[in-house]
Amino acid sequence: MVTTHNLGFPRIGAKRELKFALESYWKGLSSRDELKALGAQLRRRHWENQQGLDVVPVGDFAFYDQVLDMSFTLGNLPERVQGFHGDALDNYFRVARGRSAQAAEEHGACCGGVAAGEMTKWFDTNYHYIVPEFTASTGFTLDPSRLVTQLTEARSAGVNAKPVIIGPVTYLWLGKAKDDSGRLALLPKLLPVYGALLDTFAAQGVEWVQIDEPALVSELDPAWQQAFVTAYETLETRRVKLLLATYFGQLQDNLALACSLPVDGLHIDAINARDEVAKAAQALPADRVLSVGAINGRNIWKTDLDAALEWLEPLAKMLGDRLWIAPSCSLLHVPVDLASEQKLDAEIRSWLAFALQKLDELKVLASALNQGRASVAAELSANAAAIESRRTSPRVHNPAVKAAAAKIDAALGRRASVYGQRAPKQSAILNLPAYPTTTIGSFPQTAEIRHARSEHKRGALDHAGYQAAMRKEIERSVREQEALGLDVLAHGEAERNDMVEYFGEQLDGYTFSQLGWVQSYGSRCVKPPILFGDISRPKAMTVEWITYAQSLTAKPMKGMLTGPVTILNWSFVRDDQPRSVSCHQLALAIRDEVLDLEKAGVRVIQIDEAALREGLPLRRAQWNDYLQWAVESFRITANGVRDETQIHTHMCYSEFNGIIASIADMDADVITIETSRSDMELLDAFDNFKYPNEIGPGVYDIHSPNIPSQEHIVQLMKKAAERIPAERLWVNPDCGLKTRQWEEVIPALTNMVAAAKTLRG
Repeated sequence: MVTTHNLGFPRIGAKRELKFALESYWKGLSSRDELKALGAQLRRRHWENQQGLDVVPVGDFAFYDQVLDMSFTLGNLPERVQGFHGDALDNYFRVARGRSAQAAEEHGACCGGVAAGEMTKWFDTNYHYIVPEFTASTGFTLDPSRLVTQLTEARSAGVNAKPVIIGPVTYLWLGKAKDDSGRLALLPKLLPVYGALLDTFAAQGVEWVQIDEPALVSELDPAWQQAFVTAYETLETRRVKLLLATYFGQLQDNLALACSLPVDGLHIDAINARDEVAKAAQALPADRVLSVGAINGRNIWKTDLDAALEWLEPLAKMLGDRLWIAPSCSLLHVPVDLASEQKLDAEIRSWLAFALQKLDELKVLASALNQGRASVAAELSANAAAIESRRTSPRVHNPAVKAAAAKIDAALGRRASVYGQRAPKQSAILNLPAYPTTTIGSFPQTAEIRHARSEHKRGALDHAGYQAAMRKEIERSVREQEALGLDVLAHGEAERNDMVEYFGEQLDGYTFSQLGWVQSYGSRCVKPPILFGDISRPKAMTVEWITYAQSLTAKPMKGMLTGPVTILNWSFVRDDQPRSVSCHQLALAIRDEVLDLEKAGVRVIQIDEAALREGLPLRRAQWNDYLQWAVESFRITANGVRDETQIHTHMCYSEFNGIIASIADMDADVITIETSRSDMELLDAFDNFKYPNEIGPGVYDIHSPNIPSQEHIVQLMKKAAERIPAERLWVNPDCGLKTRQWEEVIPALTNMVAAAKTLRG
């Protein structure tokens, strides 16, 4: 009999209950006990949602981040948070966001906040994790209380629990050394703690433990490959069974290594590594389980169940009880329940599957494999009809869009002149001081903005009333920026619900869910648009708002757009054509908007590509192909303008060292990036690469409520000036300000402007 299991479940709740509970707790509006009770309630509900599976994950729930959870389980706390008052949860949030709840900090030594942990993307997803920090003296001390508590809860709920932990090699691989030491040197100190954790599970009566090692799908040098051998040979004497889970890519040269490790089962992502399933089935010893990720855990399209069964049935016949099936990865990356969607177009809705529906698909596959296809004939027939409907729908295919994309040539992506010729022309028009100041675009989404948007959506506020409300908020943003003394202004994006959703709502080929929320980090959730068909722009999307904002000030006003690569990477993308084709279609649509902004007199246009780096394949051998079409798509979007129009782009929370040449090839006049959390470490990329254009290294960490001092900003910019000529440096936050409050933003930007004036002196 085939065994069904899940690698992880979305933790935010179907109605974002965790988000609201966290934010209430941080503001001091609810207690620690109330937050913990809500967490326990969500865990119980999610285990109920997974009823019918043979094995259910436990430990996949986190109040902020699963990697941060693992750091606390291993006792790896940064020195800067040790010794403060409060309990472990207070320190947990201090590492995550710089401070705990308001009430917990009011009278403590750390009420000014501490530096939050560095945050970066989880492999090639839009989820952000808190980076583990290491030094040569780092020690590890086991604290299994979180996992033991959740195991006890699961047992009381009748769950056949499988604890989920991050494996020791991937944990080290994900972290950063804060000195000159090597991470792998810590492995001998780390493994005994993992051994003690597995012993704790055994004492709790656990049979299986899922140990996630997604680093195996990346390129590993011999030292890291040997670390896997060392780690699992050391843990071989455990008294529990280990299911080693890989996902997000192919094992390739690590396949033989993964199959040879002394574990009891191996999980392979069959969405990305279908060809490796049969190889693993042949290579694994006869007493090992092979878990196959047969359902896409990262996208929302229905699985073609008939097609899946075509290759699963021979595998089941070969492996028998040794075959487990699951989603390809944790369902953290998809919304919870399609049944909540009452307004979604019925035809498109029939093509989709959210987390709960994916588990239903899994159960249908298991029934077909265990009892035969006839046992689920009705379900298979309905699925086949939905797959065929999507394949043949005229709503998906637009011949005119395909024809326009087919005409793309290299000339479309070239500026008329090189940067050295453009820069003086732009300088003459903009007349900016040294170290010019700006923001990344968005300003706080106030209660007034959210109320007006809500009232407009439910029909209580007409279009004219909504327009007036948004203009009022835009004017506030402009006046605040003028008062602060910023040099290049942004309109604040009051009218935008999300930097991708806003554009998707106005592009043909997109549709939207009501409650399709996915966690990005902490309490931050996004609702990715659903890219189901060929993309086109029926009319201008931003020109009216930007020109209104420009009419309020004599200072330069940036036109704010989201770039094609980011719109693509932050959407649920159609899987029936190459991603490059969809990206080129988006590039043509956003190019039209850029040209309309220029015609309207906008002299600075920012095209955000926050997600360029996260779309990078996990293996360097595949980078060139992605970067070729991704950079080309940006250039198509940006490079139809005159020399005098200054093009900005923005990227956040990514490591740039390996792709800095491609970023330069984008040929944006100004690029802004995140560097505050990493203390300018990301500028290491510029040590050996002479970046040709202008750059704004973010100096204000907007993901923390902490307010940077003027002195701190000056210090960061001086570090930047060691790598980038001062005449090409800008001063700006590291990301948009929509998630912050005005009472935080004003003093932070005041210090930022003062720092720029100090630097000019």
